[in-house]
Amino acid sequence: MQSYVHYLKVEKGLSHNTLENYRRDLISYAQYLETSGITDIARVTENDITAYIKELKKRGLRATTIRRALSSIRGFHIYIFREERGRTNPVEFIESPKASRKLPDTLSVQDVTNLLENVPVDEDGLWIRNRAMLECLYATGMRVTELITLSRQQLLAKESLVRIRGKGSKERIVPIGRIALEWVHKYQTEIRPGLARRKLGKDTLFLNRRGSPMSRMSVWNILQQTAKHIGMKKRIYPHILRHSCATHLLEAGADLRAVQEMLGHADISTTQIYTHIDRTYLKQIHKKYHPRYD
Repeated sequence: MQSYVHYLKVEKGLSHNTLENYRRDLISYAQYLETSGITDIARVTENDITAYIKELKKRGLRATTIRRALSSIRGFHIYIFREERGRTNPVEFIESPKASRKLPDTLSVQDVTNLLENVPVDEDGLWIRNRAMLECLYATGMRVTELITLSRQQLLAKESLVRIRGKGSKERIVPIGRIALEWVHKYQTEIRPGLARRKLGKDTLFLNRRGSPMSRMSVWNILQQTAKHIGMKKRIYPHILRHSCATHLLEAGADLRAVQEMLGHADISTTQIYTHIDRTYLKQIHKKYHPRYD
């Protein structure tokens, strides 16, 4: 299993978070096999894996979690088979449990505007950095990890573009709007020089008080404080700005493939879920306003 995880890191270039998910899934699987008296991976059968899937269901895990676990196990056994350490591939005919597609939470355009334009002001000016970060999240639809690892070189301000390194170190070029650029420029000229004096963050664009790169939790806290400041009751988290960006683009008529490219989705079916949000919204409007709906 260590060999397989190393293979995923070196050959597939998977991110640290993805590797940790694989590692956890495989450790749980290994513990189950050992408990069942199986210590030789070459002796695992289709029935053993099916029994493990049933065990995960008994534990009350969601279908999406079980699908991910099975994906980790499938990849591992295919690797074992290709490396000729296993006589057969026991996952060849096992189907993944169907997962219901949960529609992601989104904000209205007005809610997003309200959030971005009411970031709490502080005396040391860090609110300018906070505003710039939230503007970037919504303007580009980037993930929070992509935001906090963004370097100054990745921001191509003159071209109104951002070079984003996504999952698996895959790079994509994404447009960024004038308003977000103006706030980033304000942050870079007025706030960042003071934060960068200790040179802990190197070329990272967004820095904390100590001059180090921001953390995911810091961004989450900034968004929570802003939502609380304006009295927003809806559950708020950084990824909701990514969901909202995609939804608002598609509602305005953007091409699905273009949005897929912007978000860095490997499979267009992941992007298509946002079209379902649009249809759901249309149904709600129709139900509310059409005089002969019932």
